[in-house]
Amino acid sequence: MSKLREHRSLDRHPCFHGKASARWGRIHLPVAPDCNIQCNFCNRLYACVNESRPGVTRRVFKPAEALAALNRLLQQRADIAVVGIAGPGDPLCDLDQTLETLRAVRAIHPELLICVSTNGLNLPGHIDELAEAGVTHVTVTVNAVDPHIGQQIYASVTVNRRTYQGLEAAKILLGRQEEAVVGLKQRGLTVKINTVVLPGINTGHIPDIAAKVAAWGADTMNCIPLIPVHDTPFADLTAPTEEEMACIRKSIAGHIPQIYHCRRCRADAVGLLGASDAAGCASILGLTEINR
Repeated sequence: MSKLREHRSLDRHPCFHGKASARWGRIHLPVAPDCNIQCNFCNRLYACVNESRPGVTRRVFKPAEALAALNRLLQQRADIAVVGIAGPGDPLCDLDQTLETLRAVRAIHPELLICVSTNGLNLPGHIDELAEAGVTHVTVTVNAVDPHIGQQIYASVTVNRRTYQGLEAAKILLGRQEEAVVGLKQRGLTVKINTVVLPGINTGHIPDIAAKVAAWGADTMNCIPLIPVHDTPFADLTAPTEEEMACIRKSIAGHIPQIYHCRRCRADAVGLLGASDAAGCASILGLTEINR
């Protein structure tokens, strides 16, 4: 196998494959600051330096800055297999910046896998563009497949500059997520489902989510325990325990393969998952704080 083909082997993605996480690293390029959904557990604090969770970054890059940062990193490390865009907002809410970045990465570094993490709202209609830009892996966050539960999780969704709330918003989101996952699989992309476990909101609903996304054709599922965040409607919810998460994953593993090694990465994460060399990676990127 050539070096190019070996590096781009799909099982080199550390977030999708636990065995790859000890050897292969990733870089998240934070080029997408905006979001088209307001979740009741989310507060994107771009300058937060002490929290390791999705939606957080030290700064937002322009596409050219992101490519320069990637080039600096690759000059120092040979273990980076994946370039991803995971926010800090939704990559498809800032489609032009996302596509410009992805196309540049693909043109200069064809050996790298490319992935995107999204809520799925804007995915329909753009799947071909992502595939043509070299995307191989997509993560879609699905927190409910019953709109009556979804309306408790999402304060609003915005489509074509129109904002929806309540049950209508949840129905729109769910329909687009199903269309997106089915479309991604029809084009041969690898799809992971992220589900935030929200005690008292969707915990009893997780088996239904697993069954539904499996029927859509998703490859794997990653149940993520809630991180309560201040200044959000769900700030006072209690995070599920490790034992509770283990029971949830065990109960749905028969529906769809489970991810067990997720580190709930920041939008500017660099290096190996959970590695202690994050400070050095941050320095390469021109940042001053640790990005886990």
